[in-house]
Amino acid sequence: MKRDLITITKEFRHFHFCCGLGGGKQGFNAAQPQVGNMAATLRCIGGIDNDPAAIRDFDRAGPGRPGTVMDLFTRAQYTAFHGKEPPSGWREAAAVDIRRAAGNESPNIVFISSPCKGASGLLSETLSKTAKYQALNELTLRCIWLMCEAWADNPVDLIVFENVPRLATRGRHLLDQINQLLQQFGYAVAETTHDCGELGGLAQSRKRFLLVARHMEKVPPFLYEPERKRLRAVGDVLGRMPFPGDAAGGPMHRIPRLQWKTWVRLAFVEAGSDWRSLNKLAVEDGHLSEYLILPERSHDYLGVNAWGEHVGAVSGRGTPTTGAYSVADPRYVNEGDYGQLGVRDWAKPTGTITGQRSPIQGGFSVADPRAAGERHSNVYRVAAWDKSSGTVTGDFKPTSGGGVSDPRPPAGPMFSKYAVTRWDKRTGTVIGGDDQGAYAVADPRSSTGFEGAGKYLVTPFDEAAGTVIAGSTTGQGAFCVADPRAINRQKGDAFLTGGHYGVLPWDGQSGAVSASAGYDNGRWSIADPRIDEAPQLPALNQKTVALIRALDGTWHRPFTTLELGALQSLIDPDEHWSTDPQIQREIDEHKCRTGASAFPLLDGTNDSAHRERIGNAVPKLAAQAIGEVMGTTLLLAAAGETFMLSAMPIWVQPVAIAIAASQAGAGGT
Repeated sequence: MKRDLITITKEFRHFHFCCGLGGGKQGFNAAQPQVGNMAATLRCIGGIDNDPAAIRDFDRAGPGRPGTVMDLFTRAQYTAFHGKEPPSGWREAAAVDIRRAAGNESPNIVFISSPCKGASGLLSETLSKTAKYQALNELTLRCIWLMCEAWADNPVDLIVFENVPRLATRGRHLLDQINQLLQQFGYAVAETTHDCGELGGLAQSRKRFLLVARHMEKVPPFLYEPERKRLRAVGDVLGRMPFPGDAAGGPMHRIPRLQWKTWVRLAFVEAGSDWRSLNKLAVEDGHLSEYLILPERSHDYLGVNAWGEHVGAVSGRGTPTTGAYSVADPRYVNEGDYGQLGVRDWAKPTGTITGQRSPIQGGFSVADPRAAGERHSNVYRVAAWDKSSGTVTGDFKPTSGGGVSDPRPPAGPMFSKYAVTRWDKRTGTVIGGDDQGAYAVADPRSSTGFEGAGKYLVTPFDEAAGTVIAGSTTGQGAFCVADPRAINRQKGDAFLTGGHYGVLPWDGQSGAVSASAGYDNGRWSIADPRIDEAPQLPALNQKTVALIRALDGTWHRPFTTLELGALQSLIDPDEHWSTDPQIQREIDEHKCRTGASAFPLLDGTNDSAHRERIGNAVPKLAAQAIGEVMGTTLLLAAAGETFMLSAMPIWVQPVAIAIAASQAGAGGT
């Protein structure tokens, strides 16, 4: 008789330092590790962050113990980072505070995602070495120390610590101390670098530094790497969401309002490139010389209907510029009675004389061969000064032959029109006609106007400026300088390769979503092919939402805040929207039963704060992949197993060795 396999379920607990909005919590809660007939569930016992809004998001990120608002700085670190002493009542966090935040339970897994700004490549090397950012980097060591002290009597089984890859160089001294500290508490440690996009199958490439540690006595089995997945296209995620600005997406799906000139820049950036695409444009006097941007016209703008086809619906504004309201009339005959601007042959008869007899209403002009004679030959004629004129007629005007080329006005300044008198010469007679004589002077003193501060004067870099006056603007004195220190972007300059004003193709992947993701500091715009109609052109500096059809036929626009959250896998579009009406009805019914929001929301209404928390978050699907391999290892340890056959590499790079194997100077990893 066949027996049903009985599944044994075990529970493992996870805790989070610098938890942010709870991406790690979501992923670990969703993990479903299984070994044979053993399965595991992962339960969150809390998290710590110093941002109250992030903790409110953390509490909404799924079941588990509520998060705790706590500053993990030491007093010295607080002062160095904030530039001032902490407020009254502030105190340093201790091990007992950490245990209390976890409900006095011991976790099996601790996830640490300490702030990474100090080690980020977006920060210059010089700034990263300042006391402020060194204090921020020191939180890495501070979190590890507090964790080890809090659960010294029952060490955490597995630890995962994530940060930016550059921490391995800028924070090397801190990592060395972390390794030594963990070894003293009985841990084996391995430093690796992974792409969270490949771990979670995301539509972004997010390279991260990962330090994993295993308590050797409590967990003998190897810890294997999560399976790597194929990166998805950005459009695979965004295409399942409502169109940007659609009310179904909620307030976080608003399109950012940018200045008109920024929209124009984005439109000319090639998809897959960044601001350097703009160097290919021909610009003359600050204007594009090869392109002209116009509002997109309505369909059939200036349309002409064929004579043998039917016309569309006749609207109340049936004009050529509002649709196809013109016709290609085959009855137009150039030599007929109604030939517009028609010119008759001298030797042929004219057409019918109508009541409307102007040149633009028919053939009411003639090619007169007699014009070749002397008649009217002096129209606009100018006689030479030393030649005789023609016959003086009764209508002696320029149009009938009267004019002379008079050489005398330049020789006499008295009545020279708009003449400029030299500084060392006398002026002519002052007359009543104030625009008919020499009423201007070439004044050599212009360079000393405004006490040496010439209007719109640019001061050379190696000379002194003029007197600084109250109206210190570019139009009132020498308040500009010819600075020779031009920006020279070269290899190694972070700005050069930062992807500023970068536009991603619809079928490409985004880079790691950073906390400061914006259209002007990275590749945070998308060539959206779902383009429709554009609004009228706005004022030059007006902030607006503009839809410009780029050269590739798509809409280059910034990501919405909600789209950044989807790229981080913090939301699954299929859980909120579906193109299948039946599935959408089921989703709506579920929301009604559970009281869930019609669209994803983060705490507060500030888009900038939302984007920062999203960029700081650990992608949910990447955390889920890590949680599943860690849960599998813990199941093996609970069953007394020390080995599992797996095709996946053991989690250590670049040499594939087990965490249980010995590493030089590491006390056994």
